Amino acid sequence: MNDEQLLRYSRQILLPGIGYEGQSRLLASRALVIGLGGLGSPVAVYLAAGGVGRLTLVDHDVVDLSNLQRQIVHRTQDIGRPKVDSARDTLLALNPQIEVDAIARALTRDELLAELARTDVAVDCCDNFTTRFMINRACVETGTPLVSGAAIRLEGQVTVFHNERDDSPCYRCLYQDGEEQDQSCSQNGVLAPLVGIIGSVQATEAIKILLGLDQTLGGRLLLLDALSMEWRTLKLAKDPDCPVCATKRVAEPERMRS
Repeated sequence: MNDEQLLRYSRQILLPGIGYEGQSRLLASRALVIGLGGLGSPVAVYLAAGGVGRLTLVDHDVVDLSNLQRQIVHRTQDIGRPKVDSARDTLLALNPQIEVDAIARALTRDELLAELARTDVAVDCCDNFTTRFMINRACVETGTPLVSGAAIRLEGQVTVFHNERDDSPCYRCLYQDGEEQDQSCSQNGVLAPLVGIIGSVQATEAIKILLGLDQTLGGRLLLLDALSMEWRTLKLAKDPDCPVCATKRVAEPERMRS
């Protein structure tokens, strides 16, 4: 690290468990952020500010006026622009010493597998089960740690799937195919700061994974009721009959939708 980086990350370097070596590890890491909406915005901002050296952003959508209530990585002048381009500009203005790759399209399964093969951690910030299931299966196949978050109305949840470990549950262990209908913010609404809280927790968990810290949300589901401002934690167990992580199957070609 150069002198400017030492000063930029000095408050983080002071922390036990990080130090110079940990910060250097972050700078050499790569994170994949899928979805640059309400959750992806704080995730990307804090990963960039915290010094994760290379970020790959994936989202095929464009910035809309209705996004700006909660998607803090975008600005009014970005309306109509691809979200990944808007986010990239914001992140590089915040920290010009990192690298940001922007992919403004939905990835095919093979493209996603290729991205994950060179990624240290994936952060799922999308808002539909089809894409979440696709991301989960690909992360299981590549052994990529996955940080998963969701937020709607005044409720949110976060967990970590350590797909590099044989004993870890996966997203499919938590949700069965078609078990719940997709619920979007556009249909149900969401409180603006809620996605900031959940996204910040996702960013924290991603950084902990990149640092190699043991105390993550792996095996636990963290739930927030923002109305009462109460947190709950549920234990997650691996499903021995899970069709994804118990028996890895080759899926038919599919395409993500964010």
